[in-house]
Amino acid sequence: MKHRSLTSLFAILLLTTVVKAQVPGSAIDVQHYTYQLQLSDANDEIKGDAAISIKFLKAVSSFKLDLVKQNAGKGMLVSSVKEDGKEVKFSQENESLIIDGAAKAASIHTINISYSGIPADGLIISANKFGHRTFFGDNWPNRAHNWLPCVDDPADKASLEFIITAPAHYQVVANGIKIDEKAIGNDLKTTHFKETAQLASKIFVIGVADFAIDNPGTPDGIPVYTYVFPENKEVGFKSYSVAKEILPFYISKFGPYAYKKLANVQSKTRYGGLENASAIFYFENSVGDKGIEELMAHEIAHQWFGDAAGEDNFCDLWLSEGFATYMTNYYLENKYGPDTLKKRMRKDRVTVLNFERRSKTPVVDTTKKNNLMALLNANSYQKGGWVLHMLRNKIGDNNFWKGIRAYYAKYNGGNAGTDDFRRVMEQASGDDLKPFFKQWLFTPGTPNLDIQWVVGEDGNSGNLTITQQQATPFVFNIDLVINGQQRSVPVSEKVTKIKTGKPGSLSVDPDVKLLGSFAVTGPPGFTYPR
Repeated sequence: MKHRSLTSLFAILLLTTVVKAQVPGSAIDVQHYTYQLQLSDANDEIKGDAAISIKFLKAVSSFKLDLVKQNAGKGMLVSSVKEDGKEVKFSQENESLIIDGAAKAASIHTINISYSGIPADGLIISANKFGHRTFFGDNWPNRAHNWLPCVDDPADKASLEFIITAPAHYQVVANGIKIDEKAIGNDLKTTHFKETAQLASKIFVIGVADFAIDNPGTPDGIPVYTYVFPENKEVGFKSYSVAKEILPFYISKFGPYAYKKLANVQSKTRYGGLENASAIFYFENSVGDKGIEELMAHEIAHQWFGDAAGEDNFCDLWLSEGFATYMTNYYLENKYGPDTLKKRMRKDRVTVLNFERRSKTPVVDTTKKNNLMALLNANSYQKGGWVLHMLRNKIGDNNFWKGIRAYYAKYNGGNAGTDDFRRVMEQASGDDLKPFFKQWLFTPGTPNLDIQWVVGEDGNSGNLTITQQQATPFVFNIDLVINGQQRSVPVSEKVTKIKTGKPGSLSVDPDVKLLGSFAVTGPPGFTYPR
């Protein structure tokens, strides 16, 4: 491998610059990917040429990229690796491309990889529900290397280009802005998309299909596009157009949108929605679905949280899914009123408690490294959302949103862990949040409360006892409305006793601020609205 000389000053700058989005301990940090892909209607084989610009963070004699090797008719076969037109030695293992050649620390090299094959996964080549051939990327969590040589890890981010050559009847959508499209003869067309923002491989995407395309608006200068199958044109254009309301609302709350367009695409994703940066994919039957606004609010929230500000490890997935879950609830609260938020938080609470009965695991779960799909659970989504809800109530609206905006501003284009988020929120609020984060994110379970209200010995007073049934007591405040008077009760011990007036009416957590379960008993005649 040929080393490209750098001035000593530039070398020092590269070595001392903080790497914002790169796999910890890795020798390489990818700067840019350019993928040229040829797609055909004749068969499912793709032909690819990848130009990958890499900064070396330490001296190496060889390095590897992620790429699934051809086996049993599927996978990718690499035919050549070159730098500056010269052949570079390489070998392939099951899921890796090993490239030989020395590189010095702080050097930058561009490697050209030619390959071909039928993707085993990641790029879904199939027929849509109308029987028409389609090509859809579907990379989450680490399926990109089934069709793209890359660093297939959420911690590594790079800018990106797709240059797609396909039969001319198709329309193409991908990350970034379309900068060129031209017919090249033989009924083929080449379409070039370029994304300058830093992306992780899990949200690289192309979609190639017969699409009907609409532009329902350009809120805050960001063009919003709809891509749907022509047969769903009327209903699809209508149902997806809600994106033009969601986008500016989030911009006003979180900060500037990181990308230059927002495309919403009817697709063949295996998920309900997949938050590919600037080109979100939705399941085939999403058009006209009664839950489309909620789904779109979730996926568009990901453009800030999970895409632009990513998690640096899958165990911190709540920073993506919990955020998108709660920001959806917040959007709907603002559009439809506070009762909508309460209703959704109650529903999410039930989901969390049902999951907890089956799985006693913390939100930040490091045990599923070999089963990442198992992280798509109520801990990452609903409990993560509940943690944000309780944090908002703990530190107040002003501090919460100040912290959210600061977190996004700091990690836009990079990645963060749970402790990084905690530190930002501590700075915004002035509070020590370590106990809160440890309790709700790193400790399994939730408070399971037995609340008993009995008449006092004098017959005119009452004794209310809150007993934490779970093994380890939590620390929290619980709102109670006792005989029409609301009070916030601090709870930290296994048993908390409260003197009250004669038992009459009791309401527990009326504003839906606490994640937990409540079993309430009282004397004959007392009322407890559920």
